Amino acid sequence: MSASAVFILDVKGKPLISRNYKGDVAMSEIEHFMPLLLQREEEGALAPLLSHGRVHFLWIKHSNLYLVATTLKNANASLVYSFLYKTVEVFSEYFKELEEESIRDNFVIVYELLDELMDFGFPQTTDSKILQEYITQQGNKLETGKSRVPPTVTNAVSWRSEGIKYKKNEVFIDVIESVNLLVNANGSVLLSEIVGTIKLKVFLSGMPELRLGLNDRVLFELTGLSGSKNKSVELEDVKFHQCVRLSRFDNDRTISFIPPDGDFELMSYRLSTQVKPLIWIESVIEKFSHSRVEIMVKAKGQFKKQSVANGVEISVPVPSDADSPRFKTSVGSAKYVPEKNIVIWSIKSFPGGKEYLMRAHFGLPSVEKEEEEGRPPIGVKFEIPYFTVSGIQVRYMKIIEKSGYQALPWVRYITQSGDYQLRTS
Repeated sequence: MSASAVFILDVKGKPLISRNYKGDVAMSEIEHFMPLLLQREEEGALAPLLSHGRVHFLWIKHSNLYLVATTLKNANASLVYSFLYKTVEVFSEYFKELEEESIRDNFVIVYELLDELMDFGFPQTTDSKILQEYITQQGNKLETGKSRVPPTVTNAVSWRSEGIKYKKNEVFIDVIESVNLLVNANGSVLLSEIVGTIKLKVFLSGMPELRLGLNDRVLFELTGLSGSKNKSVELEDVKFHQCVRLSRFDNDRTISFIPPDGDFELMSYRLSTQVKPLIWIESVIEKFSHSRVEIMVKAKGQFKKQSVANGVEISVPVPSDADSPRFKTSVGSAKYVPEKNIVIWSIKSFPGGKEYLMRAHFGLPSVEKEEEEGRPPIGVKFEIPYFTVSGIQVRYMKIIEKSGYQALPWVRYITQSGDYQLRTS
């Protein structure tokens, strides 16, 4: 079972707009939500699911709004939460920013969208591109004679319209990998994982069928391609866009699909693998007679020499009572951010194999403040184009369309920092 009703509340818990889908929960029940939320918050026992009698509130907070779904039955909670987040995504596509003001300014469209997004408590059409075909920003000005449901809603391929035409047929493929890393003060890697996404930008005419080939280890083993010459990657936690034929993937690992038009995320994956830290940081802190502190930070690029990391930002924590900053860097620039108690060392371009130094001098008050808690970790942000840390590769992209046109696929690889932290002693 799914939701009985959906409410959008302001930050004080006052309903802005709601839609009753099943009529089995009294709409006045929402009055119990905010007192319940505040009570749980005071007790330190706040949970994403709150109950009052037989009624359950499944809620999320976005900006200055609460989106709440009510249900009596044992609902599929993950489905309801996915729907609430998808609702936020759709509203953000329509109104750019989803907040109280955008709801108040667009009551008619919001109500129309709530009507189409869910039917009798079950998610229905949640693709914003399809919804925008018949619920426009001037939705209340449409003539009733012209309003009709587009064929995409009733098609087997609900995510793509028919009759799309382009002069130049192209597909742009972005393989983006984020590296999550946590290193302790002894230099041991505590957490290391790669989270990858494959994003497509599709400019193709008609109803093309696409087949994507990756250097997937399971596929290589099935087809007998595994060997020392063929580097393969074992993908975990693979999630696909709804357009991918899952039965085909389960049978022979072929990623076959009719794509939506424009931008979309085709798939995501995860690799729990021991990644060599791409940018290694060492830091030394020296205190002199309680009056000043000197921090020396060394950064080393531990990736291929032909690759370059762009937009590198190294966030170094400093004592909260430090003042009078002075910096010396071998490359880039350093800036003190007192409200966050950090120094940000920015390096525009960081080639692989290079090593750089930054020295920071700070004054300290004469009365030394005892550091009760351990120092926060050093955080690193970066982006390395034309490089994937996992070694994943797009082997081919086949584009088949009945008119037989030629299309160009373009592939770009990017590795970037995710949650990348190095603790210091």
